[in-house]
Amino acid sequence: MSKNRKLTSVQRIWDIAPIEGADRIELVKVLGWQCVANKGQFQKGDLCVYFEIDSFLPVRPEFEFLRASSYKESEILGPGFRLKTMKFRGQISQGLVLPLTVFPEIPADITIGSDVTDVLGIRKWEIEERVTTGGTVIGTLPFDVPHTDETRIQAMPELLEAFRNKQYYISTKMDGSSHSLSIDADGFHVTGHNYEYKDDDSSAFYRFVKSRGFRPAMEQYMKDHNISTLTIQGEFCAPGIQRNRLKLTKPEWYVFTVRIDGRRVSLMKMVEVANAIGALTVPIVEFGEDLTALYPTVEALLSRAEGQYPNGGPKEGIVIRTIEPEFCPLISGPLSMKVVSNKYLLKNEKD
Repeated sequence: MSKNRKLTSVQRIWDIAPIEGADRIELVKVLGWQCVANKGQFQKGDLCVYFEIDSFLPVRPEFEFLRASSYKESEILGPGFRLKTMKFRGQISQGLVLPLTVFPEIPADITIGSDVTDVLGIRKWEIEERVTTGGTVIGTLPFDVPHTDETRIQAMPELLEAFRNKQYYISTKMDGSSHSLSIDADGFHVTGHNYEYKDDDSSAFYRFVKSRGFRPAMEQYMKDHNISTLTIQGEFCAPGIQRNRLKLTKPEWYVFTVRIDGRRVSLMKMVEVANAIGALTVPIVEFGEDLTALYPTVEALLSRAEGQYPNGGPKEGIVIRTIEPEFCPLISGPLSMKVVSNKYLLKNEKD
C-alpha cells in the first residue's frame, strides 16, 4: 500500500535538457524533480508515469532494464527494483520516468496527478530493522529528506562565478553529525545522515528531539501555515560526537536547511521556522550583494574560512548560499557550497 504517498503518478514532462557529452541520454523535468531518460523518448508536454525515489518496483518485463543497477532481494518485500537517487554523467536522477504507453493497465484518458501506485504494484522501500551506534535503523531517508553533502569549492571552482551579483550569506560550518526532522503524509521522521531511526530510546538525537518538544512545535507551525510537508535539517553537536571540537557541555542542534512542501526556503524563512520550534540556526556570519567582489579567488575564500569556534579549536569552515534559493545547473540543485579550512584539515590529519 502507498500509505497516502503517491509513489507513482501520472505527470507531464515540462522541460527537457541535454547532458554535456552524452549522446544517448538527456534530462527530463517532472514536478520539481529531474530524471535521466533515453534521448528522444519524450517531448515537452508528454504525459508520463513518474516513480519517486524510495519506490520498490515489482519484477516484471517493463523494469528488467533496472536489474544491473537496482535489483534487491528484501526479507521484508521480496525481490524487486529499488529506486534511489543516482548519478549519470555527473547529473542527478531523482526517480524514474517511463512513457504512459508502457503500461496497458493505465487508461489513456487518465488525468494528470492520478495516483497509480497500487495499480502498478509499487511499494515503499523498507530495510530490515537493525541496531547501530546512532540508534535503531528502521529505513533509509524519507523522500523529502535529501542528503546534506555540500559541494566543496576546491572540487568545483566554477561555483564561485555562479555567485556573481547574487545576494548571499555565509554561515559557520558546525562540526558535528547531520540529523533531520520531517513530517509528511507518512508521519514523523527522525533521521541521521543516511537512515531513519526508531523511537526506542536508543538514539541520542531522538532523545534530544523529545526533550526539546520539536515535534509538537513543528505540527503547530504546519497547522498555522497550512503546510503539508515540513523538513528541518541541522548539525547535531555534543560531547562524544566528532571529538566535540565545539567543546560543548551538552547536546545542541544547529538548523541549516528548511524545506516546506518540497522546496528549500529562504534564509529569513529558515530563521522563522527555527525560532518557531525553539531551535538554533547555524551562526550567520556575513551577508553580501556579490561574493566575487569580496572574494575573487578560491584562495580568498579559503582565507575567509579560517577561524575558531567560540570555545576554542579551529572551525571546520564556512557554507555559502544565496539568500533566496536559486537553482544551479552545475550542481543540479540550489546554489550552495562549502569551504573547508586548511588549518582544520591539517589539525585533523595530525589527530
